[in-house]
Amino acid sequence: MEFFWFSAALVVMAVIFVTTFVKIVPQGRQYTLERFGRYLRTLDPGIHFITPVMDQIGRKISMMESVLDVPRQEVITRDNVMVRCDAVVFTQVFDAAKAAYEVEDLRLAITNLSLTNLRTVIGSMELDEVLSQRDTINAKLLQTIDAATTPWGVKVVRIEIKDLSPPSDLNEAMAKQMKAERERRAEITQAEGEKAAAILRAEGHKQAVILEAEGRRESAFRDAEGRERAAEAEANATRMVSEAIAAGDVHALNYFLGQSYVEAFGKLASSPQQRTVIVPTELSAIASAIEGVRQLTQAGGTVPPPAASGRTAVPTTKS
Repeated sequence: MEFFWFSAALVVMAVIFVTTFVKIVPQGRQYTLERFGRYLRTLDPGIHFITPVMDQIGRKISMMESVLDVPRQEVITRDNVMVRCDAVVFTQVFDAAKAAYEVEDLRLAITNLSLTNLRTVIGSMELDEVLSQRDTINAKLLQTIDAATTPWGVKVVRIEIKDLSPPSDLNEAMAKQMKAERERRAEITQAEGEKAAAILRAEGHKQAVILEAEGRRESAFRDAEGRERAAEAEANATRMVSEAIAAGDVHALNYFLGQSYVEAFGKLASSPQQRTVIVPTELSAIASAIEGVRQLTQAGGTVPPPAASGRTAVPTTKS
């Protein structure tokens, strides 16, 4: 019986000795080792052997990135506007000994530091800047808080503003301002469109007038060219008749006068005011005209005297 109790006591002492002599540190954590209450070294993840009774585990520090919520608070901006804001801070311990022994409550210290710096940064800006420059606020907070937490063995990875809420009456005023700004932009856009349309219409009218003027000029040029060619042809015909008369050829003169007579008679017959056309039975008038020209020019052959002529009335009816 005594041997049994002796064995049991021996086993208990062995378990206690092993638990105090062997320490296993899980992944993502570091333990501080103290000897008689004084910091000795830091235990990394894995198995470690320590001196029983003399050494003991001090603080168990998580080396993983942690998230810390900054409570909502009211902050006054530089233009005296009250806004409610909160944030979230991402931190990571890089020195377990400093995080364990440089500050009493690490999370509380970082929270209060974030609250005070958040008031400082937002208080130095106007409301419009606060609402439109969140990235600037985050950068300023990150720079300031990271510099303050470095002696504690903590790295501030990033800081994000979660919410910025101005007062309700200010929200209504901002909504009205936004609506007025959008209406102003819409009116400006409409006015610019009407201006562009008017310019295009004026430009089109200008081009139409220019093309019309060019058309009239081209038409006048063509008409003048046609008249010039007709006058040139008539001059050539007159010259040829004159040369024929000068050469004693009366037939050319007869042809010229006959053609003129026929054209004049055609115009007389096609007149809308003419109801009756007098048609001579013989072309004595042409012969008389030719005889008169012959006597004036004193050239050419003998032309037989014209015969007696009669006139016949031919009624014509215009429909």
